[in-house]
Amino acid sequence: MSRDNQKKLAIACSSGSFKGAFAHGVVSALEVAKIRADAYAAASSSVIPLAWATINKASELGVDYWITGSQLIRQGNIGMSEISLGGITGFSPPKEQIFAVETPEFCIATSAVISQAAANETQGEKARRLGRRLLVSAGKKDRSWVDENLQVALFSNKRSELHLNADNFAEVAYASSRMLHGWDIPAWIDGKPYIDASYTCLCPAMEMVDAGYHEVIAISNEPGTLYRDMFQLEAISDNYKGANIHTIQPDVDPKELGVDFTDATVEGLVAVYRHGEEKGKEFIAGVMDC
Repeated sequence: MSRDNQKKLAIACSSGSFKGAFAHGVVSALEVAKIRADAYAAASSSVIPLAWATINKASELGVDYWITGSQLIRQGNIGMSEISLGGITGFSPPKEQIFAVETPEFCIATSAVISQAAANETQGEKARRLGRRLLVSAGKKDRSWVDENLQVALFSNKRSELHLNADNFAEVAYASSRMLHGWDIPAWIDGKPYIDASYTCLCPAMEMVDAGYHEVIAISNEPGTLYRDMFQLEAISDNYKGANIHTIQPDVDPKELGVDFTDATVEGLVAVYRHGEEKGKEFIAGVMDC
């Protein structure tokens, strides 16, 4: 990466529930190496780790954040909505630091619900059924329902439109993580319906280029092609509108190490987080050799 481009560098992390421990490990390694971005952009499970990265303390949060969530879900009497909300309440960094004037831009991707029929369905009793249907549609690469009813929405602490602030941070963070098939509690931001970023934005790398950043580090939580959304119709390439996008991804699916989307062992989470640190260091070494 050139020195000039580093002045407009964004780090974007993908969704992935517990698999997000990988991206957290990568971000921690970049932080230790003093690679500081001008903007941090999160989707779904990467919101809390990137909130800490924004204030240069992602490594301070560490893997314990993920271990706590995995231990809660193993109790069997707590759902993913409660785990998400508990994580936001218990692990968010001090808001006065996130929203300080000197803090880099912090963006959170969500999916805005743009039709009344979809609002009723996503926020009501039919949400879980719709969520399962959309998982099937994703397997078939059928994005038709999303095209009609959702659009990506990027909240930012530095912009007046879709402004991220201390008052709506918890709402935005939860909405970004609410997958319909497993999260029962509806998500509203300023009284409007939203759902998980993944339906429209798995990793807000291209969105950060659209926002004016010239270089992006995109961190994926799975090997293989990184797509723009869960329907896998558009890949995130290494060059978009003249901007470079550098992708960091694991060598193996975290599932092979004991970490799946909504189920993870403590040992697996530690291994995935450490693998993220290793891949972060590997990326740094490659950059330094250029």
